[in-house]
Amino acid sequence: MNVENQCFVFFSIFLCISVCSGEDYDLDDKTGLGRSFDGIGGLSGGGATSRLLVNYDEPYRSQILDYLFKPKFGASLQILKVEIGGDAQTTDGTEPSHMHYEDDENYYRGYEWWLMREAKKRNPNITLIGLPWAFPGWVGNGENWPYDFPDITASYVVSWIRGAKQYHDLDIDYVGIWNERHFNSKYIKLLRYTLDKSGLERVKIIASDNLWEPITSVMIADRELQDAVDVLGVHYPGTKTVPNALKTGKKLWSSEDYSTFNDNVGGGCWARILNQNYVNGKMTATISWNLLASYYEDLPFGRDGLMTATAPWSGNYVVESPIWITAHTTQFTEPGWTYLQTVGHFTHGGSYVALTDERGNLTIITETMTHDHSVCIRPPLLPYNVTVQNVTFHLKGTFASISELQVWHSKFDFKTNKTILFQNLKPIKVIEGSFSIELDVDEVYTFTTVTNGQRGSYPDPPPTAPFPKTYKDDFDVPGNPYFSEAPNFADQTGVFEYFTNLTDPGPHVFTLRQVVTQRPVTWVADADQTISVIGDYKWHDLMVSCDVYMEAVHTGGVFIAVRVDKGGGVIRSTKGIFFWVYADGTYKVTNDLSGMTVLAEGMSGTRARVWYTLTLTVKGNYASADLNGYTLWKNAVLWEPRHGWAAIGTSSFELAQFDNFAIEALA
Repeated sequence: MNVENQCFVFFSIFLCISVCSGEDYDLDDKTGLGRSFDGIGGLSGGGATSRLLVNYDEPYRSQILDYLFKPKFGASLQILKVEIGGDAQTTDGTEPSHMHYEDDENYYRGYEWWLMREAKKRNPNITLIGLPWAFPGWVGNGENWPYDFPDITASYVVSWIRGAKQYHDLDIDYVGIWNERHFNSKYIKLLRYTLDKSGLERVKIIASDNLWEPITSVMIADRELQDAVDVLGVHYPGTKTVPNALKTGKKLWSSEDYSTFNDNVGGGCWARILNQNYVNGKMTATISWNLLASYYEDLPFGRDGLMTATAPWSGNYVVESPIWITAHTTQFTEPGWTYLQTVGHFTHGGSYVALTDERGNLTIITETMTHDHSVCIRPPLLPYNVTVQNVTFHLKGTFASISELQVWHSKFDFKTNKTILFQNLKPIKVIEGSFSIELDVDEVYTFTTVTNGQRGSYPDPPPTAPFPKTYKDDFDVPGNPYFSEAPNFADQTGVFEYFTNLTDPGPHVFTLRQVVTQRPVTWVADADQTISVIGDYKWHDLMVSCDVYMEAVHTGGVFIAVRVDKGGGVIRSTKGIFFWVYADGTYKVTNDLSGMTVLAEGMSGTRARVWYTLTLTVKGNYASADLNGYTLWKNAVLWEPRHGWAAIGTSSFELAQFDNFAIEALA
């Protein structure tokens, strides 16, 4: 054999030994344990991300809830975080406050109370968190800032926590403090004082529910602040922490994360950060924004949830890959389990964590997600490599006697689209404290002593369908409606609620009423008008009609609209075809919500406190509108936008009512 061949054989043998024998990883509790695991959860709100869920008929609504919350079935979520509604746009819509006005309290508005009850019904041990993204205008006393009067803000938040218990028997475990600009240490301390004074000492504070700094540096120097805060919560940390956060000794959470389109790359993102938030950042809880993508998909961040439920009129929903990635951890751990200190990265890419209940149970989760198949929406992900590898785990300490582990496996297949999710494989034997496994790229494994995991399932839901072309709602819901909002309407500025008009003995006793009368304290650019959208974003030719009632004398104004092209945080720049009537006897047709592009205007004879029927029809490049059956204008020429939702709304933050809403989509 010549020298060249000898070298080749030697290299081949060396390569085989180095790859085939693999790398060794010890899992040992003899040297102590790591941090206590606090759970994996989802976030409903921030904003209005579960809006369409409540409109699903049974059994589909309960099935969706089971996939999210039922233990040992689907995601088996251990944390539910909800928005404390503030009457303001907070990403994909507005959520109603329990106190629209200073002298107003109602603990049945919205759907977050219902969602928390349903979660608790399925998992009595689930952790509940509330966080305000915005506040009613009165809290800011006319300013777009909630901390000039911190005692008012603290009392407002505490009233929500007390209302959860008094009216729904819900114990809120944590309350968050979040603001886009900066945290307010005076407010945090006052909130702690107000909670304690109200007998809510057990309710813990998460701060600043935004960035690691400056709160961690300030906390180190401020003992009173350190005593007030229980958890340092951060948004989208990229699996990294900062030294000062570790120095505080506080629990570290990724209190809002993910926010990524829920295809298989989104599933890969979720798999990677669930492990590496602890491996890299010592974060012991990770909460997905959002819990469930149940809002119109053409709003911002469409399908950025653990699963998708955007078509209640059809009953269709989709159990996406992040549900089963979550199950790899949640079905085989509980909050209160403890991470081992022996966790980390594999030599050839990927990561592993191990947790124990300190009573002999052990769960190991591995992930080998490649860079391009696990990119999250934020922050940027630096390049790295993952290759096929053999690994051997050595179980030591109290785990040395384990003889067998259950195995659950997921494999993302981006070439042939034959992805496998949460498959139960045959148990693996542990021989003399060790077991080996070949790890391919883009895989997730769970090896565990827990034997009761389950891939729950229901019969396939009905196929998806577009929003009905013919749709009517007379808002006749006598008594106390189970939900305060009309089905399928998605409020984008303002709040539209069921209303019983006891002063009207005629046909308009039960109506839909816009109730926000002051601009809220908000971090998103709410419009100066109120608006609620509905329908199919692809609609272009349609007729919309609605009875309207202005309550503000002289200054009132209402509209109906079609081809509304935007929502969420960009609502101020929304375009469409808007038909307005005003209490001063005029009308206007505009090409935008702000009313800057006027297509037609004139006298209408309308006034406040009288019911009128508005009808708007759009076909191709032409539009026309009727008032009480009389044509005010017709054949206005339109160019943009070409399609969008239908909508109702008001010209300012004012009281107004709507009734007998109807859509007839022509194309």
